[in-house]
Amino acid sequence: MASLIEELKRREAAARAEADRLRGRIEELSGDLARAEEQASRLAIAREEVMRVLEGTPAGDAAGPDGGPRAKPGPASPAGVMIVPPWREGADASVLPRAYQDLLEVAADAGRPMRAGEFASATGQGTGKARVEGVRSKLRLLAARGWLAGVPGGLFTLADHAGDIPKTARGSSS
Repeated sequence: MASLIEELKRREAAARAEADRLRGRIEELSGDLARAEEQASRLAIAREEVMRVLEGTPAGDAAGPDGGPRAKPGPASPAGVMIVPPWREGADASVLPRAYQDLLEVAADAGRPMRAGEFASATGQGTGKARVEGVRSKLRLLAARGWLAGVPGGLFTLADHAGDIPKTARGSSS
């Protein structure tokens, strides 16, 4: 009987060692995943910005995808135009484009930090990867300009100073 007990102890120790090894591997993979997601997010933002600039090129200066002239002129060049101004004392969300105002309203209504996917869903944009990355880029811009605050773990919430940010043309969300 003692040999059976010893064999079970040996197998238990081996199983625990394997669990510890896998736990360490999960931590390593989680770090790798976070880095890959960050890189994907940065690349999505870069792609969106390049597309925005290219779409703003005057019709006479740019060729279409087939090398011929563009079928429809794009909007005026956004170069030098700040779509999301930095937050300042007394700033009102009405200075922001509607899509950014909607994100601030969602943050105010939630009253808690949220992930980009939650913002995308709450604004009716769906939760597809491309949509969520687009929302994430807007959230990062709002955070960089002081309208939102980034929270560790990829979450976003209203900035501490932003008690009156959600005021918009439709009124306050409180």
